[in-house]
Amino acid sequence: MNGALLVAGTTSNAGKSVLVAGICRWLARRGVSVAPFKAQNMSNNSVVTPDGGEIGRAQAMQALACGIEPGVRLNPVLLKPGGDRCAQLVVLGQAAGTVSAASYRHRHAELLEVVRSALAALRAEYEVVICEGAGSPTEINLRGTDIANMGLARAAGLPVLVVGDIDRGGLLAHLFGTLALLSPADQALVAGFVINKFRGDPDLLAPGLAQLQVLTGRRSYGVLPFRDALWLDAEDSLAHVADGVVGRAAPPQGTQWLRVAAVRLPRISNGTDVDALACEPGVAVRYVTEPSRLADADLVVLPGSKSTVADLSWLRRSGLAAAVAAHASAGRPVLGICGGYQMLGHRITDHVESGAGEVPGLGLLDLEVVFDQRKHLARAAGTALGEPVTGYEIHHGRVVYRGGPPLISGLVSGADEGSDGGHVLGTHWHGLLENDAFRRALLRRVACLAGRAGFRPAPDTSFAAARAAQLDLLGDLVSTHLDTGALCELIEHGPPPDLPFIPPGVDDQ
Repeated sequence: MNGALLVAGTTSNAGKSVLVAGICRWLARRGVSVAPFKAQNMSNNSVVTPDGGEIGRAQAMQALACGIEPGVRLNPVLLKPGGDRCAQLVVLGQAAGTVSAASYRHRHAELLEVVRSALAALRAEYEVVICEGAGSPTEINLRGTDIANMGLARAAGLPVLVVGDIDRGGLLAHLFGTLALLSPADQALVAGFVINKFRGDPDLLAPGLAQLQVLTGRRSYGVLPFRDALWLDAEDSLAHVADGVVGRAAPPQGTQWLRVAAVRLPRISNGTDVDALACEPGVAVRYVTEPSRLADADLVVLPGSKSTVADLSWLRRSGLAAAVAAHASAGRPVLGICGGYQMLGHRITDHVESGAGEVPGLGLLDLEVVFDQRKHLARAAGTALGEPVTGYEIHHGRVVYRGGPPLISGLVSGADEGSDGGHVLGTHWHGLLENDAFRRALLRRVACLAGRAGFRPAPDTSFAAARAAQLDLLGDLVSTHLDTGALCELIEHGPPPDLPFIPPGVDDQ
């Protein structure tokens, strides 16, 4: 097999990321050399790759589905929103300044060339490349400078599938409207549709899909059923709803649950760090946005932030800062990760991200942070709570003062060095909680500090195995519920040549 495919979506969170991962897993299990690709991603969930760059976390997950190492070519352009009107631009894994919606458009030609070159290199190396679009291909106000959806499909001659989330309602209209708002040349590349998150009797949906085929001349390639096991590695932190339960925790091994409250910062970054906790039996993880939700928490987590100072200000305005301080003063555990870690110190000096200058922190850890122009990207390894650990760092804030050496490599404690009593912990490392032995040691420590003597960590939870099982499930859904013969034909030979134009259509520009 040799070819490529672009998976577009009717909306954000329509299922593009998981469908790409599922197709990749299905092909890899058939022995096909396959790679994922997302030309432009907008997400604050990112990872550091072995080649030293930063890409969207979803593309790293898709690479795992393919059985390959993630690299910067898989996501050559990454936008990390820092507010409503600006974002940090990351090109081939490295920060390349801050852009607004207007200024970004002026870089269209330059970034399209970066994207085309990265895709061409992947297509030369792999038999198949499965590309993921961004948002919707019918954002007609942006079509003239699009490099991720139909702009990419046209530039690289890619056949296109459109996936829609039927759980939202109105899907048939979404699919028809998505097609009908494309130009004739764009429509010629759209071969058909995939329905995602279907619940119920497929026979009830079949007449609607048949009518859609009559109206558009495009077939359905399959209907993917809803599976609540598919929650790990969300494409964007916004997928974690406010005040929402994370994951599907199994009952506790012991007699008590452990309750984790992860603060849902407005500009949360790498919120998926808590996914590993939610995989543990007896650990109930919830995102929270107001102080009362911390009242019964055993562990409070302050996750990463793309705008640390702005989110610290929100923490104070919302009353959560006082609630976190009260939680800590009662001797109950707090864990800060990256931006959340920086908030726990005495002082943040930021002339880079927010321009706010010197800002007081929460004062729960004896450290000070200064923001550098240069972003720090690193993959790290060490020991924590006596266990070997790995992780990765993505931050501008640098610790310039720490009252004492860290209690353990990769993790700073509010206790004196060597003490077992530290209940305020902080780390710049993302992915630290994915280390199974360390996570169990941390949960034992939290349970002890929180007075949960009846909680017992499961001895055999493997986060890597949970992620692999999810990828296998995605591959199974593709092989079982999609017309894989037609999918192979589309990847190898492109869309049928006689697809009709559906009016009204719009001009490319």
